[in-house]
Amino acid sequence: MSIPDYQSLMLPVLLACAGGETRIGEVIEKLGDQLALSPEDRSQLLPSGAQTVFANRVHWAKTYLGKAGLVESTRRGYFQITARGREVVAKKPVRIDNAFLRQFEEFEKFTRGSPEKSSHDQGASEPAVEVEETPDELMRLAHKKIEASLARDLLERVRKAPPDFFERLIVSLLLSMGYGGSVTDAGRALGRSGDDGVDGVIDQDALGLDRVYIQAKRYGEGNSIGSGAIRDFFGSLDRHKATKGLFVTTSGFSPSAIETAQYLSKRIVLIDGVQLSKLMIRHNVGCRVEDTLQIKKIDEDFFE
Repeated sequence: MSIPDYQSLMLPVLLACAGGETRIGEVIEKLGDQLALSPEDRSQLLPSGAQTVFANRVHWAKTYLGKAGLVESTRRGYFQITARGREVVAKKPVRIDNAFLRQFEEFEKFTRGSPEKSSHDQGASEPAVEVEETPDELMRLAHKKIEASLARDLLERVRKAPPDFFERLIVSLLLSMGYGGSVTDAGRALGRSGDDGVDGVIDQDALGLDRVYIQAKRYGEGNSIGSGAIRDFFGSLDRHKATKGLFVTTSGFSPSAIETAQYLSKRIVLIDGVQLSKLMIRHNVGCRVEDTLQIKKIDEDFFE
């Protein structure tokens, strides 16, 4: 038989983990046996050659089940059914697909492409996705959707990580962006937690001609930074006779906090959770390139 599409694999994947924590690799093998896939079907590769088509579709089925809250990752390569997933299995559905998953609010938000917005973009609306796009435009829209999903997943992982991991993350990100000089110097500078209202100091350039003072707050979603915290940070910068500050949080900034930072006499850059995840993607921190697609067009000069 031909390889099923990822929606047809959703119910089999959910049933495969109904007994408890399961390794995704075992599920791929188990479903391949159940579907009596031929060796050719099992070994058919994606154009990138990095993964088989069947494994890719099983992974996407698991991903969509996860977006609906029916399964959850437990550790690297393992996942398990959730209480909501057990309720669905108990109802013995004939099929689970995207239409079925839209009954869950989390999945509906995911399919609408409405991730948590940056506090700098409050009030901006996401354009509706049309169906008349050309193939290359659809590819770019798909790329944006994948990155939006990756950004949400990165931010969720950072919020769950220990505080010292957050400090190491900031070190890695700033170094990738060209700040801080060496890893040792950057790590030592950001390890001064609680130093008079400043969490760290990092060189703006490799020679250390200028410095940036840093405040880092690892907060959960919805716990926004207010204007008071910005004013306190400003006071700390003043005590250190510093002119530049960077305030990083995994949550967001209230409108009053943004306004306060804009009108203070010292330059304070605010990086909220959404921006943090985007910077991590841009500078390959906590993520890596899985595949590269090239979009080509006619070379007009060649035909002249």
